[in-house]
Amino acid sequence: MEEEKKSLNFIEQIIEDDLAAGFSKEDLRFRFPPEPNGYLHIGHTKAICINFGLGEKYGAPVNLRFDDTNPEKEEQEFVDAIKEDIKWLGFKYDKELYASDYFEQLYEWAVQMIKDGTAYVDEQTSEEITAQRKTPFEDGIDSPFRNRPAEESLELFEKMKNGEFEEGAMSLRAKIDMTSPNMNMRDPVMYRILKRPHHRTGDKWKIYPMYDWAHGESDYIEQISHSLCSLEFENHRPLYNWYLDQVYDEKSVRNKQREFARMNVSYMITSKRKLQRLVAENAVTGWDDPRMPTISGLRRLGYTPASIKNFIERVGVAKRENLIDIQLLEFFVREDLNKIATRVMAVVDPVKLIIENYPENEEEWLETENNQEEENAGTRKIPFAKELFIEREDFKEEANKKFFRLKLGGEVRLKSAYIIKAERVEKDETGKITTIYATYDPKSKSGSGTEESLRKVKGTLHWVSAKHALPIEVRVYDRLFTTPQPDAEKETDFLQFINPESLKIVEGFAEPSLKDAEIGQPYQFQRIGYFTKDRDSTSEKLVFNRTVTLKDSFKIE
Repeated sequence: MEEEKKSLNFIEQIIEDDLAAGFSKEDLRFRFPPEPNGYLHIGHTKAICINFGLGEKYGAPVNLRFDDTNPEKEEQEFVDAIKEDIKWLGFKYDKELYASDYFEQLYEWAVQMIKDGTAYVDEQTSEEITAQRKTPFEDGIDSPFRNRPAEESLELFEKMKNGEFEEGAMSLRAKIDMTSPNMNMRDPVMYRILKRPHHRTGDKWKIYPMYDWAHGESDYIEQISHSLCSLEFENHRPLYNWYLDQVYDEKSVRNKQREFARMNVSYMITSKRKLQRLVAENAVTGWDDPRMPTISGLRRLGYTPASIKNFIERVGVAKRENLIDIQLLEFFVREDLNKIATRVMAVVDPVKLIIENYPENEEEWLETENNQEEENAGTRKIPFAKELFIEREDFKEEANKKFFRLKLGGEVRLKSAYIIKAERVEKDETGKITTIYATYDPKSKSGSGTEESLRKVKGTLHWVSAKHALPIEVRVYDRLFTTPQPDAEKETDFLQFINPESLKIVEGFAEPSLKDAEIGQPYQFQRIGYFTKDRDSTSEKLVFNRTVTLKDSFKIE
């Protein structure tokens, strides 16, 4: 039992302690509460895995609640993308809910707070309110409207609701403590006037609740037992609890907020505002650009749900923020793809190779394995003929003994085919090799069992039959930024660190089996890396994104 307790993260320990103290397991309920103002990114996967993971561990429901309190930035596109991301990660939510479902209840509670003397309408500008709050090291200044009669505030608040005032003319503030060292407690704004259509409620509302007011009360309405959020909200917890005190009924579950450290990954940014800039300023092609740290971007790049979840599990749940090396994320996608990706042959920098002693019009279909890591993956047939494509870097006219690929006078095995020997080359007027001429040993066919087929040569090359080759566009993606923490330098715009080499597009050829590839299906281009078919593919040209290289020196300790 003691060993089991040690394996719990601190959030699980909180829940276990609550259960031990008499909290009913049947009352456990969690939620993932995104704001629909952008696409989910790698940082969100931690919150998703924590909340849905707890739901799975304790058999408790998990709500998906959109905290849609800011119609200026929210769109249905973001709602749909978030739902798709959660589904793709393999999680199922109990209910799809929205903070906007509770606008009427929130308004009624705010009216009651005015009557109770714990809220008032302030006619100052946001700049004046900010100035009166002062700093944590000095007392704030009371608003001149702080002690106005409740009847007056009620009348003004209703007029705000009816759209009788312009934006910024006034706001509703909670009446808490202007001397609190916690700035969040210095009479925070609860409602502001915003005459913008909402993606769900249309033009019904002219005032909208602030996040802090709507968030905790939405948790309470849904009877969320444990409201889990990132560490930046730790100093919002007193306000979360104060707001809860205003509406709490002892017959109900009292939700508690607890915080965990955000997850930062090197060479990535997780600020939605900055991600929005990348999109708006065309630094990327969209929210799902494979270079983006969004879940949809990672999915399009070729990441798998398992690789992301394994990464999150490895990172763990901590109370202190740190920077996670992106190589750890790449390690887990490489590990997963090694297990599941079908091995295929593709050439991304092709040079023609002609086997001079192979019969002119003959072709044969050779058997090769789909994935040697998976015994049930089976085999497939690939075509072989006189003219092939190999990688340009796999040939040198002259090379030292450490070069185990093809060189003049040297031998290599063509994967699942024959042993060949390079005889001569043909070049263009610039001296670039255009064709390599070779001979093959007809008795050296892989798997034939002949003495010649068992002969050992040091190099094995991948290849594609020129006659059967599919033209492909290969998008070789690299990190979007040139520095591990692109937004760490406050004096420098993070866009200055955009990597100009983050995308290289090359034309190549692939074996014909890829004609039937599905979008998102993982492949290992043998000896090159892991790739997946992109949605930009057409019947004339297939497009493949490089997910990650085959090997890396990174090791888990």
